[in-house]
Formats: sequence, C-alpha cells, structure tokens
Amino acid sequence: MEKTIVVEVEDRVKHALYGKVIRRTSKIKAHDEQNTAGIGDLVLIAETRPLSATKRFRLVEILEKAK
Repeated sequence: MEKTIVVEVEDRVKHALYGKVIRRTSKIKAHDEQNTAGIGDLVLIAETRPLSATKRFRLVEILEKAK
C-alpha cells in the first residue's frame, strides 16, 4: 500500500440503556501523497472523493510526531 496510511479513529458513545461512556475504534485508510506520516503519529484527515475501493480520506497535516 504505497501512499496509504491506516488511521485508528476513536469515538466515544454513550450506552443507550446504562449511560456508560464506551470507547469505540475504527480503522480508516487515508491517502498520504508524500509518505511523511509514521507509526504513532497524531494526524488530521479530511474526507474526499473515493481514491480507491476502500480509501475515502486524505492526510491534511501531521499534528504530532511519534517519539
């Protein structure tokens, strides 16, 4: 997967009956034109036109590099 990053997105939802806040994660494939993002980086992605069968997002900027 050249020029592709897999981003884990965390969503917090409230349970309908019990009210407990639950963390749900999903993996999203995003387009990285310059291959600048690395493992563990905090990134900003934006929705775009379909770039492939599973890619619907693109990398906007890297907010924080991994240590």
